[in-house]
Amino acid sequence: INRLLGNSTYEAAFPPHEGSYKSRHPIKTHGAQNHRHLLYERWARWGIWYKYQPLDLIRRYFGEKIGLYFAWLGWYTGMLIPAALVGLFVFLYGLFTMDSSQVSKEICEANTTIMCPMCEGNCSSWTLSDSCVYAKVTHLFDNGGTVFFAIFMAIWATVFLEFWKRRRAELTYDWDLIDWEEEEEELRPQFEAKYSRKERVNPISGRPEPFQPFTDKLSRLMVSVSGIFFMISLVLTAVFAVVVFRLIAMEKFASFQWEFVKKNWQFATSGTGVCINFMIIMSLNVVYEKVAYLLTNLEHPRTESEWENSFALKMFLFQFVNLNSSTFYIAFFLGRFAGRPGDYNKLFNRWRMEECHPSGCLIDLCLQMGVIMVLKQIWNNFMELGYPLLQNWWSRRKMKRAGEQNKSKEELPQWDRDWNLQPMNAHGLVDEYLEMVLQFGFTTIFVAAFPLAPLLALLNNIIEIRLDAYKFVTQWRRPMPARATDIGIWHGILEGIGVVAVITNAFVIAITSDYIPRFVYAFKYGPCVDKGYRHEKCLRGYLNNSLSVFDMGELKNGSYHPRYCRYRDYRAPPWSPEPYDFTLQFWHVLAARLAFIIVFEHLVFGIKTFIAHMIPDMPKDLCDRMRREKYLMQEMMYEAELEHLQKERKKNGKRYHHEWP
Repeated sequence: INRLLGNSTYEAAFPPHEGSYKSRHPIKTHGAQNHRHLLYERWARWGIWYKYQPLDLIRRYFGEKIGLYFAWLGWYTGMLIPAALVGLFVFLYGLFTMDSSQVSKEICEANTTIMCPMCEGNCSSWTLSDSCVYAKVTHLFDNGGTVFFAIFMAIWATVFLEFWKRRRAELTYDWDLIDWEEEEEELRPQFEAKYSRKERVNPISGRPEPFQPFTDKLSRLMVSVSGIFFMISLVLTAVFAVVVFRLIAMEKFASFQWEFVKKNWQFATSGTGVCINFMIIMSLNVVYEKVAYLLTNLEHPRTESEWENSFALKMFLFQFVNLNSSTFYIAFFLGRFAGRPGDYNKLFNRWRMEECHPSGCLIDLCLQMGVIMVLKQIWNNFMELGYPLLQNWWSRRKMKRAGEQNKSKEELPQWDRDWNLQPMNAHGLVDEYLEMVLQFGFTTIFVAAFPLAPLLALLNNIIEIRLDAYKFVTQWRRPMPARATDIGIWHGILEGIGVVAVITNAFVIAITSDYIPRFVYAFKYGPCVDKGYRHEKCLRGYLNNSLSVFDMGELKNGSYHPRYCRYRDYRAPPWSPEPYDFTLQFWHVLAARLAFIIVFEHLVFGIKTFIAHMIPDMPKDLCDRMRREKYLMQEMMYEAELEHLQKERKKNGKRYHHEWP
C-alpha cells in the first residue's frame, strides 16, 4: 500500500473510524455506541481534564505506538506536579523576602549613587535608586532557593526517566509486548527504486534485496551533516542580528525622551529583543522542517523507522539550537565583554556592548525564557487544534454545497466522512514528541533562572493531553495502528538533555546569577567575617563593594557633572597606584565560581548516577510475575512432554517405570 501511495495510484489509505464520536443519548443511560464515542466521552472532552487517561482503550483503538506516546505524556505531566510545587515555593520565597533583601534595599536607598551613562551619545548619568523595581524583580528569581532548586531539578530529571522505564515495563507486560520482537521491516519504496540494480542477500531473510554501497552512504551522510552545520550557522547569524538590535535599542531607550521608558530601559530593551527573537524562531522553524525533510530524503534511509529516527534527530537539533541559542547568549555572554567606562568594547567600533544591571543579568534570562515559553505554547496549541478545525470546517462547507447541488439526502459512508478529516502528520508522532522534548529542555536546562518553568509546563500539558486527544478522536483520520515497546530515539535525547541541564545550571548559578559574589562577600569581605553566616545581615555594604569608581572629570560640555560615577565591576579606583586594574576580590570571585562549577557538577552527577543505579528498570512484583509465568510454562511443557512419552510407551506395549524419561 505504501508503494501504491508513493506512486500516486491511491490518494489515501486509512482505517475508518468506528462511527460518530457523538450521540443523541447520554452515555450514562444508553452506554457508548462505539469505541470512538467512548474515547470522546471518557478522554477527549475538556470537562474530564482531571481524570486519568484510559490507556488500554487508547491502545485498543489507535495501537501500541500511540498508546505509549500518551502514556509517556501522562507520566511526564504527573511528574511535573512536584517540580511545579517546589518551583512555586522558591518563587514565593523570593516574593515574601523581596522587601527584606539587603541588596534590593541598598539599591532602592541609593539616592546618591550616580551610575555611569549607558551610552556615549545623548545618555546622561543616572541614579541607582531609579532601578529599584528591577532589583526587586530580580530577587524573585535570584535568591537563596536557586541552588537548591537547580539540584532538585537535576535529580528530578533522573528520577523521571528511571521511573518511566518502570512504567514502560508495566505497560509492555500488560499489553503483551514483552516477548514481541520487531519484525524485519519492509524497505522504503524510494530506497528500492534508487538501489534496485545493486543487490545482496539479507542475512535474516536469506533473500536478495537492494543494497546501498558504503561509499554512497558516506557521501550522502557528509552532505547531510554539512547541511545541518549550515543551518546551525544560520541560527547563529540570526542571534547575532538580535544582539545588534539589542545594542541599538539600548542606546535609543536609554536616551529616550519619555521618562518612563528612559527609567525602565532594561525592560524595554529585553522585551523588544525577546519579541523579535520569537518571531525569528518561529519563521526559521518552518524553514528547518523543510530542510530536515530534504536532507533525510537525500540520505535514502533503508526503512521507515530509520527515516523517522534520522528526521527526528535533525528536527531536534535544528529547533533546539534555534530555541536556545539566544538564551545561551544572554546566560553566558551578556555583559561579559562590555569593558569599563573609558575603555568600552564596541561592536564594529560603533555600538557599545551591553552591560548587566547592578543586581545581575538573571532577570534578562528569566524574561527571555518566560516570554518565549508562553508564546510558543500558545502558538503550538493554535496550530495543533485551531488550524485543523478551520480546515475541517472548510471541507464540510464544500461538502454541504456539493450536496445541495446534487440534492442528495443519503448519509455518507464512514470512509467518505473520514476522507474530509485531516490526515495524521506525515512524520507520525515526531512533531508531538518534539514539542514535549523541547519543553522538557526548557524546563530543566535553565530552570535555575526561571523556577516557574515547571508550573507553566504543567499547565500547558494538562491542556495538551486533552487537545491531542480531541485532535486524534475528532479532527484526524484514524491512523494506521503500529506496535512499539518504547518511545524510541527520544529516550536517548531526554537523557542527553538531563546531562546538559546539570552543566548549564552550574554555569547559570556560578556566572549569570550573583549567588557566588554575594557568598564571597559574606564570608571574606562583609561584616560577618569569622563570625559565621547570618542571613541578610552579612550582606550589608555588598552593593557599594560590588561597584567600582570611574573619574568622569569636573567639566563636560561646559556644564558641571559629578566627578565620579559607579559601574559594576571589581576594579581599582582611579586614585590607586594601578587605576582600573582588577582587584584581588575579582580573582577570589572567579576562583569561587570555578570551584562551585566543579563541586556542583560532580555532586549532582554523583547523585544522578547513584539514583539511576538504585532504581531498577523493572518493578520487583513484575519480575516475580514474569518469573512465575515462565516457571508455570516450563512445568506445563514438562508435564505435556511426560504425558506424551507415557502414551507412546503404552502404545508400543512397553511397561512404564517411574523414572524420568
